[in-house]
Amino acid sequence: MMDFEQARFNMVEQQIRPWDVLDQGVLDLLFVVRREDFVPPAYRALAFADLELPLPGGERMWAPKVEARVLQALRVQPGEVVLEIGTGSGYFSALLASRAARVTTVEIDPVLAAAAAARLAEHGFANVRGQVGDGARGWGNDAYDVIVLTGSTPLLPERFTAQLKPNGRVFAIVGEAPAMTARLVAWTAPGARVTTDLFETIVAPLKNAAMPSRFTF
Repeated sequence: MMDFEQARFNMVEQQIRPWDVLDQGVLDLLFVVRREDFVPPAYRALAFADLELPLPGGERMWAPKVEARVLQALRVQPGEVVLEIGTGSGYFSALLASRAARVTTVEIDPVLAAAAAARLAEHGFANVRGQVGDGARGWGNDAYDVIVLTGSTPLLPERFTAQLKPNGRVFAIVGEAPAMTARLVAWTAPGARVTTDLFETIVAPLKNAAMPSRFTF
């Protein structure tokens, strides 16, 4: 039998702390929200490995250190409302919901959306509202404190920053392979934003992500 608690401890100490994730609240949360409960059963033994795990439909979960680093950067506070584009397994939704008042998570694949909703309900995350649809260029007309895109986007649509509440934050992985940047865009004043590049990575793009104009001659 695999010792999940030892594997979880090793993940935190060997992968996540060395990647500059030092927020104790984030580290503690990784012991509370059980990652192995959200990975596909065939990959449960790899739940704490430093790699992206396959999901149905060709999607993938972020590596654990990316999940933790992004959660630390977002600084989600009690009472905040969050929009997540790309539900995937539902694990990052659960991490967000553990800190926020309410999470709206949007998934284009109905099979993934249904499976994630079932997992989240099973584990008591009643403050997550799952939606099926294409959120790659924005979703609805509500305003949010935090917006997270879990797939990459060659261009970050302005609509996302327009949906921020005062002091809100958008996280997105912007660019095209082999050059992608994990980026945090923070609201500082009406019409003013500050952009911080966090790290470089490569993540599969959201379906129907915004693309730059291509010039032909």
